[in-house]
Amino acid sequence: MSGTLKDKKTLVTGAASGIGRATALAAARDGAQLFLTDINEDGLKETADLAVDVGGTVAYFKALDISDYDAVTEFATEVHSQVESLDVVMNIAGISAWGTVENLEHHHWKSLVDVNLMGPIHVIENFIPPMIKAGKGGNLVNVSSAAGLLALPWHAAYSASKYGLRGVSEVLQFDLKRHHISVHLVVPGAVKTPLVDSFVVVGVDKEDPRVKRYMHEFEKRAISPNTAADAIMKGIEKDRFLVYTSRDIQFGYWWARKFAPPYNWLMQKANDRFSRFLPPA
Repeated sequence: MSGTLKDKKTLVTGAASGIGRATALAAARDGAQLFLTDINEDGLKETADLAVDVGGTVAYFKALDISDYDAVTEFATEVHSQVESLDVVMNIAGISAWGTVENLEHHHWKSLVDVNLMGPIHVIENFIPPMIKAGKGGNLVNVSSAAGLLALPWHAAYSASKYGLRGVSEVLQFDLKRHHISVHLVVPGAVKTPLVDSFVVVGVDKEDPRVKRYMHEFEKRAISPNTAADAIMKGIEKDRFLVYTSRDIQFGYWWARKFAPPYNWLMQKANDRFSRFLPPA
């Protein structure tokens, strides 16, 4: 480990599993003073114990729903009763659901935006102004997705939240520079997390052999949470805005920007191909 986060007061949301847990443990090994949260209380407690086992310091942890502004505000008040401000804020918590617009229901759109976009905004509202006031600089890490860069099939609702977080991050990249707060936008592709097993595909039978075959291909390309966590840590160390966790997403985004017409054609073909899984109208 680089020691980049040594003694840094570091918040990690979504710390109970997946990228959040892996990043919390990587930060613990790097010497960070951890503040952890997740909606999963049992998983959060386990992460806190693991962080201590690897020699880390867990200053405070609390289970809460980041889509609940009042809960995040109360948590921030409790944190700031211990410390003046944080040094590093990592927005990692998120949920996923795929589906075409005629199959998605209102609650799918709302829950994705509430958790994936408003959740990080609640955290930013509560923790970044005290960082600015403290005048010590710091780091803000927002985990978006490849679906925040590319028009992936069936990702309209998910991309609404992830493109939104990307937009927030791009603006804050410039807005917070004068306060010496670096912003890092993480854009993972496939990652082997519990989200892979639990995410919803609306209007599709996940037991369909064809769907299972595609899911198997997805999982074969998936990286481990530890690989994603290492990329995040390196992104902070190298002061990178865009943090890729795999080369395929980096190439895909470069290609999408450089070759827009073939990119649009390919995205349409991919969408058409995915539509084969839909039941007859």
